[in-house]
Amino acid sequence: MVLLEPTAAGAPFSQRVQRCFGRSAAAYPSQARLQAAVAERLARWLTRLTPAPPAGIRADLGAGSGLLARAIERRLGGPPLLRLDSCPELLQLETAAAPPQRLWDLNHGLPPELQGAALLGSSFALQWLEQPQRQLEQWCAALAPGGVLALAVPCAGSFGLWHQACRRAGVPFTGLELPEAEPLIQAVTARLVPLRTQRLRFSRPNHGALPFLRQFKAIGAQASRGPRLSRGQLRQLEQHWPSDGPNLGWEVLVLVARQSP
Repeated sequence: MVLLEPTAAGAPFSQRVQRCFGRSAAAYPSQARLQAAVAERLARWLTRLTPAPPAGIRADLGAGSGLLARAIERRLGGPPLLRLDSCPELLQLETAAAPPQRLWDLNHGLPPELQGAALLGSSFALQWLEQPQRQLEQWCAALAPGGVLALAVPCAGSFGLWHQACRRAGVPFTGLELPEAEPLIQAVTARLVPLRTQRLRFSRPNHGALPFLRQFKAIGAQASRGPRLSRGQLRQLEQHWPSDGPNLGWEVLVLVARQSP
């Protein structure tokens, strides 16, 4: 039985997210294939920047096990990125040689040392924050002149098949409500010079409701703000999940932008 986990009574959602990722941390590097692919793409975009990001502090916001930080370091060289994350179990998975790390809840903004940052990267983290657009605006404001923002975030165009199955079954959608892409794009372009922006579509074969939900639990991404489905509701979802439907889709906003010199 696979159930997405609701927020415990009285517990902040950020704590539920941290606990879910912590329990599944050991499996994250082998299971987070989409996240790894997007991190590599984002790092590859950074190698094409002219001029390159300026000298100064660089950080991976919501770094998890360090997928994006390592990809950037391999392609750009230079000093290691500071890894920030609220999940100690994920930070402990870092395989690089003693990288700089800080246990930090990004819902509280950025730590003071990142004001005037040369490069802020974040991949598959912004959607877990309580106020994604507000936090993104603060990230933009923290960049030094010429500093670069590199962002990847799954957006509301994702999981159409899941939403459709919930409507057919008459059960609530228990996944994370993802942010709309357009307000995030506007928040960045109002403060930075956009260099590259794409909405990428990714898909995986549709093997049914339970295998799909198990993918979330495997990497710790099952935290939900709503109540969990009962066993009867889960059976309803299984029965109404299209067995011959389209592939399961993700829409991921990927962008690179620069602070004016």
